[in-house]
Amino acid sequence: MESFFLDLSVVLVGAAILSFFAVLLKQPIIIAYIVCGIVIGPWGIGWIKNAEFIELISHLGITLLLFLAGLCLHPQKLVRLFRKTFFATLGNCLISFLVAFLFARFFQFGMVDSLCIGLALMFSSTILTVKLLPTTKLHQQKMGAICIGVLIMQDLLAITVLAMIRCLGAPQGVAASFGVLLIKLVIFIGILLVFEQFVLRKIMAKVERLHETLFVLGLAWCFGIATISNEMGLFYETGAFFAGVVLARHPISLFISEKLKPLRDFFLVLFFFTLGAKLDLLVMKTILLPALILGSIFIVLKPWLFKKFFVLAGETPDFAKETGIRLGQLSEFSLLVALLAFELGHISSDASQFIQLVTILTFIASSYIVVFRYPTPIGTSEKLIKD
Repeated sequence: MESFFLDLSVVLVGAAILSFFAVLLKQPIIIAYIVCGIVIGPWGIGWIKNAEFIELISHLGITLLLFLAGLCLHPQKLVRLFRKTFFATLGNCLISFLVAFLFARFFQFGMVDSLCIGLALMFSSTILTVKLLPTTKLHQQKMGAICIGVLIMQDLLAITVLAMIRCLGAPQGVAASFGVLLIKLVIFIGILLVFEQFVLRKIMAKVERLHETLFVLGLAWCFGIATISNEMGLFYETGAFFAGVVLARHPISLFISEKLKPLRDFFLVLFFFTLGAKLDLLVMKTILLPALILGSIFIVLKPWLFKKFFVLAGETPDFAKETGIRLGQLSEFSLLVALLAFELGHISSDASQFIQLVTILTFIASSYIVVFRYPTPIGTSEKLIKD
């Protein structure tokens, strides 16, 4: 406990110092957190000895983020958004998969490594996109709705990929194991809907004037459902997201969403720190050049693809361009796919590190592009700072 407390203190002090300098130098704050992980993590000067535990804690930030994203999406609204964003999302994912797969084969990764690299690098980051969207755009404007529609559909695809990877080693076979997961998901969502309608609503009606109780109740619903989901083999992230979507039917959902944001942001500091802390600099030297090339390709390709698809869907070029740029990075799910596939022995260490490095490079590049060009809560000038 004492060691963890010391490590956590070092992380927060380091992140605070570097974020202060980032503000002075007009750099994205997220970059400061990643650099903090690189400098004081296990592969830097090694001040942090408990990086694995901090990484586990940081995943609470991802869980909260998906819960909050779900809270903004009434189920009927979610269906409408999927109709608008279906072709843009699916087209971008398919082309991104092909580019990453063919690139990996060209640089002589094995077939399974290349397939996992392609599957991992299809998605955009929910964390980064939502973090850099002003709250007014996220909740009240069309761009926020479109971005969330794309991200949630991609998150569902990413969860499907994670499920498939888990099923690769199943004794009963991939297809049978995956089919069982789908049946579980349908049953799980049905039970959530019934429980929220006939139990949770009555509980909330009794305590709706007690803000502290609603705050605790929201946390309990998020993590309780996420835990049940994980026990069913559906993952924490799946449970948290659908817990939010089901609760979004209740008018109190936006209030809970606002109350949970500071807690989410705390855990996201740890998440971005661990991105830097996980980089094995010795391994990275051998894959740095191809990672830089592929990262650069995605930073150009993904926004361009989104822009083309949204223009074809009837959006204005300016709207389509900004939306594409905001979605123009890889995803935290890329990191989860890389880590899970490596832990299960499906891919090599080089392939796992390659996925992580390409993802982090796009995080960094995308952060710079967005904060210097568009309104964001962490903008680099007074003109661009918009909460």
